[in-house]
Amino acid sequence: MKLETLNEVFFENIKNSNDNFVKHFHDTYIIGITHDGMFKSINQNKAVLSYKNSTRVLNPGEIHGGDSNSWKYTNFYPPLELISEIYEQIYFEKALPCFTKHIIEDINLYNLLLKFFISAYSNEDKLEIESNLIIAVSYLIKNYTDSTKKYSPLFDDKKIIKDSVEFMKDCLDTKISLDDLALNSNLSKYHFLRVFKNSIGITPHQFILSQRVQKARELIVKGEQLNQVASTVGFSDQSHFIKNFKRIYGYVPSELKNSSNFVLYK
Repeated sequence: MKLETLNEVFFENIKNSNDNFVKHFHDTYIIGITHDGMFKSINQNKAVLSYKNSTRVLNPGEIHGGDSNSWKYTNFYPPLELISEIYEQIYFEKALPCFTKHIIEDINLYNLLLKFFISAYSNEDKLEIESNLIIAVSYLIKNYTDSTKKYSPLFDDKKIIKDSVEFMKDCLDTKISLDDLALNSNLSKYHFLRVFKNSIGITPHQFILSQRVQKARELIVKGEQLNQVASTVGFSDQSHFIKNFKRIYGYVPSELKNSSNFVLYK
């Protein structure tokens, strides 16, 4: 595996969070560790508590949110391809591992991920970072994979949802109406709402807000100006943008510009 698979992977290191996180999801995995404090994680409508020295794992597309209390944590957002590559090198099969256990109490896993994060944030030799990544994620895959699924883009197996998601992502900078979404899916508004909510777990409006915020984060860490990003991703004003950003990430977008706690590998 080449280190280029870490290209554009985002890391966040938060020292003290006391925020509430609204329901949302990501196209990537999320793998993180809790250093201190507590996080009440709502994952797939089930509440699980995350304490010191535990690991938190989310599969792509899993709806999650929660409440934090003096929560100190480090996360990274590995794309499907990265996790799939490591899985393939272990088992010689192209597949995506699925993790049922959301909060993992395993001090060895915590320490392996901590070593990886320290090397990444210290900007150590690329060979060292890559080795720590493979060792930590391989341990996670070997010990906590419950099932696998075919490698494919998120929602690729649900045509109506896949088409609707692609339509919304293509139109994030515009005002998207329920009529537009229903027409695109060839369903009535009532049936579209029901199918979408049942399939994903959040409403189309919540989905669009989540995608706009995630797109904004990508643009900010790549160097876009804060005062331009809100309108670029479809927010009507700056305050609305900042409010929704914080409800998903727990920090305001300006922190991405002014803190060494956030890393985007290039």
